[in-house]
Amino acid sequence: MNWLRSHLTFDRGQRDGIFRLLALVLSLIALNVFVEFEAKTKLDMSAPMVEKLQAEMDSLKRVQKEKNTREIYPFNPNYLTEYKAYTLGLSVSEFDKLKAYREQGKWINSVSEFKKVTGVSDSLLKEISVYFNFPEWVTNRKKSGKNYVNNFDRELDFSEKKDLNTATATQLEEIYGVGKTLSKRIVAYRNKIGGFASEEHLYAVYGLKEEVIERIMNRFAVKTQIDIDKMKINEVSASEIATIPGISFEKAKKIWEFVRVREGLENLSELEKIEGISARELRLIRLYLSTE
Repeated sequence: MNWLRSHLTFDRGQRDGIFRLLALVLSLIALNVFVEFEAKTKLDMSAPMVEKLQAEMDSLKRVQKEKNTREIYPFNPNYLTEYKAYTLGLSVSEFDKLKAYREQGKWINSVSEFKKVTGVSDSLLKEISVYFNFPEWVTNRKKSGKNYVNNFDRELDFSEKKDLNTATATQLEEIYGVGKTLSKRIVAYRNKIGGFASEEHLYAVYGLKEEVIERIMNRFAVKTQIDIDKMKINEVSASEIATIPGISFEKAKKIWEFVRVREGLENLSELEKIEGISARELRLIRLYLSTE
């Protein structure tokens, strides 16, 4: 018993420590029993930052909704771009068929022809065909009920041709392949340079394809003469060459360097050797430059 009494005998400091430990344990037990702990919400939805983020999300949703319901404007299906075709709902293969058809120099002039070429479904055709805007000559043909064949590839005699320098945009629209945009662009460019000195000036009009230019030249000719003071290619600077419509300063510099290296040219046809100079640009160069 003496050994047990020795283990249970504590000095004053040890007794104070035991009492403090017991008091702490009892306090924790009482706190756990009588005090209810509520879990705090991890995210306060009414916080200013949360409300700001929610507002931004709502704004993005509205923008996306507006994109999905974007208004469709009338368009010529012959000039349908790949992106436009995608937004309208055409498949890649349907657009490729249309592209291949146009690359052959052929034109779509009716809703049924668009269906035949692309193979789009009747439901999609019904939805988008209301926005088709064909050239005026097609519309006029339908209104008049005449069923004639396009004969713009046949060249008229010079006396029968209309003056290209006095032709109106409406008259130019009669040419197969020239719509309202291109006809206005031709007239605007003609006014800008003070009149065409040659039918070759048409090659400087942006967007005019060569086959369309040929059709215009079959029906129109420059009858009101406009003189051009040609520059001597062996004497002009690169800056002067760059004043030629359709010739960039980069191309002008290349031409100037080509002439300097050869210490002058005897014939403008030598310019064909310059890499990057197209036949279309050479036509314009001949209007403004000479070797004499």
